[in-house]
Amino acid sequence: MAKLIIWAVFDLKPGALSAFMEYITPNARASVRDEPGCRQFDVLVAEDGPEDQVTLYEIYDDAAAFEAHLQTPHFAKFKVATQDLVSGTRVTRYHLIE
Repeated sequence: MAKLIIWAVFDLKPGALSAFMEYITPNARASVRDEPGCRQFDVLVAEDGPEDQVTLYEIYDDAAAFEAHLQTPHFAKFKVATQDLVSGTRVTRYHLIE
């Protein structure tokens, strides 16, 4: 079965990058460390892009592994803690063709 790739772009409110990074970094680490179906979780900031935008590149074994990620305590904490920092989010799902 093809792996599921999540490409999530967070548009942050002006000046929120530092606070957002305080929550996304431990969430990313916990995802790879604690979730058997999470293979990769990268936090990206564009070199020449908008200052207040963060992109996530995540690889999961399948859709069920991603759904399990959404139920974890570390994700719940991240979601609540960052809701006032984010002005918009776009999530795209891809299937990795191996």
